[in-house]
Amino acid sequence: PSCPLLPPSGARVHAPGSPPSLPLSFCPHLCRAGLVMEAQKEALQRIISTLAHKNDEIQNFIETLNHTLKGVQANASSVISELDEEFDGLYSILDEMKENMTTSIKQAEAHKAQELQNQLSQCSKALENSEELLEFATRSLDIKDTEDFSKAARQIKDRVTMAPAFRLSLKPKVSDNMTHLMVDFSQERQMLQALKFLPVPRAPEIVLADCLVADNSVTISWQMPEEDNKIDHYVLEYRKTNFDGLPRVKDERCWESIDYIKGTEYTLSGLRFDSKYMNFRVRACNKAVAGEYSDPVTLETKALVFNLDGSSSHINLKVEDGYVEWDSTGGKGQENKIKGKENKGGGQITLLKNNTRSGTPSPKRSSVSSRSPLIRGSRDRFTGESYTVLGDTAIESGQHYWEVKAQKDCKSYSVGVAYKNLGKFDQLGKTSTSWCVHINNWLQTTFAAKHNNKAKVLDVVVPDRIGVYCDFDGGQLSFYNASSKQLLYTFKTKFTQPLLPGFMVWCGGLIVTTGLQVPTAVKTLQKNENGLSGSASSLTNVAQ
Repeated sequence: PSCPLLPPSGARVHAPGSPPSLPLSFCPHLCRAGLVMEAQKEALQRIISTLAHKNDEIQNFIETLNHTLKGVQANASSVISELDEEFDGLYSILDEMKENMTTSIKQAEAHKAQELQNQLSQCSKALENSEELLEFATRSLDIKDTEDFSKAARQIKDRVTMAPAFRLSLKPKVSDNMTHLMVDFSQERQMLQALKFLPVPRAPEIVLADCLVADNSVTISWQMPEEDNKIDHYVLEYRKTNFDGLPRVKDERCWESIDYIKGTEYTLSGLRFDSKYMNFRVRACNKAVAGEYSDPVTLETKALVFNLDGSSSHINLKVEDGYVEWDSTGGKGQENKIKGKENKGGGQITLLKNNTRSGTPSPKRSSVSSRSPLIRGSRDRFTGESYTVLGDTAIESGQHYWEVKAQKDCKSYSVGVAYKNLGKFDQLGKTSTSWCVHINNWLQTTFAAKHNNKAKVLDVVVPDRIGVYCDFDGGQLSFYNASSKQLLYTFKTKFTQPLLPGFMVWCGGLIVTTGLQVPTAVKTLQKNENGLSGSASSLTNVAQ
């Protein structure tokens, strides 16, 4: 409906001689309508965001279901194949046993047959001899002459005494019984009928309350839903991700595993937290088979991750991701490579290696290799004696920590932070918008904290690795011995602009390690530090 306070056609209304009235857009009615519309837009935007998030969850779940379905089909085929192999193995054993037993029966048959055949042959010869003797004795009864009869009688007696028939055993050497070779597989048959699938351990349950993420280590604790004394060991699997909630099927890293864990707790240490989260799952194994995975859990593993900005670094510096090195050739080698690519009609020119770290970049920055020179080169390249390189990720809030290690022969270097507007001729610590510690190994070693062109000499040994702690909201920048966690120096100020990690190096090189959580020891020291005497008031200010 039109506003009753306004004339038609949107004209301005004012009395003669009076100042002009407000334009239509300042009508209270329209203002109220505009506010209502803005509120409705905000509400709609929240609804859109919620729906988009829910759609993303459902899409991920659909992909998970499809992946699981394919896994069921593939695994079913696999276990059927294994089942065939197992039964084929049983058949093979049974066939072999049957063949061996049949051979034993045939050998026993042949042995008994041979023994009986030998007895039959002996008996036949004895019978033949006995029949001949019987016939001779019968004929002898008809002899009339006394002398001849006596002679024949003596012969018969001698032959009877030596006759084989009277020396034979009339008992078979072997019997026809073969029962000793009979079998009874009733027990084995019962065992075969009792065959069933292996007992699979139940899925463990990860106890989220007992899991801990600290000092770039993750401790995972789990328990079984019920006691199982047949469990032999556990397998823990983990992977990095940039997505909260359920693990994604697509665009994710592969699971890494740790096998043969005997207890129900394990600590992964020495991790680099270059992703926002990590997924974890665990499964129990007995002597025969592994059980189902536990429900996965996702733990937050946020830490500051940045590369060095080679597009704006001094031309005398070689920069690759987290490494910077002094180059006395003044970058001529890199220039020649660039010219060669330009002459070949190549596309985008990149002086740095592709970022090999996997995972999705932080929404506040892109990986070094993915940014175009126009975006990365929005600031001037450092020049003159400002042998400086900055990090490519701004710090706008929170507490962060990173470490720097210098080469043994590095002559001079600085480590600190600076605002984005650090001039191309500016050196770290010599402006009001940069803070650093500076190490000079030329002739003799000096170690100092620098800010606003003022220096505070530090009476401590220069460590092999320097830890940098930045509390943006608390206005603190502290430097530590990264190994012993000894506090070296603290700047206290109020940061009013986003900070960039800054590094200066001359005649040497620096290795920068990111993806580190603030160490527990550093957190404790920072809480206990109410005011460090080493932080000179001359170096403390409110940064403009």
